[in-house]
Amino acid sequence: MRNGNFRDFPGRVALIAVLRIGHVAGVVGVGAAVLLGRMPSGAFLFLLVACGAGIALLDAYANRAYFRQASGLAVLLKAALLALLAAFAVFGAAAFWGFLIFSVAIAHAPGRLRHRKVI
Repeated sequence: MRNGNFRDFPGRVALIAVLRIGHVAGVVGVGAAVLLGRMPSGAFLFLLVACGAGIALLDAYANRAYFRQASGLAVLLKAALLALLAAFAVFGAAAFWGFLIFSVAIAHAPGRLRHRKVI
């Protein structure tokens, strides 16, 4: 999506790549704990949330319409659901797999779907 609404800065792509590495490490760490029936460590939770938020903020900076598009709204939905599940301590294996499938489906959907304005 390279149009007049796209903003960039030197190193943005490299920064997102580093944040993705941290985010995936957080997903794996949290997922392993959840699937083993344990509480995830604070370090993995931090990587998951902080790196994920960093990626979303950089995407929103680059594309001002990000949070009005399917991919940005999906990020907000995942954050809200994760907070809700954590608050009620019902984050189990089924919820983890649901989050993972939903996340991968949105992340790898064709651009015409991810960047479609919803609101």
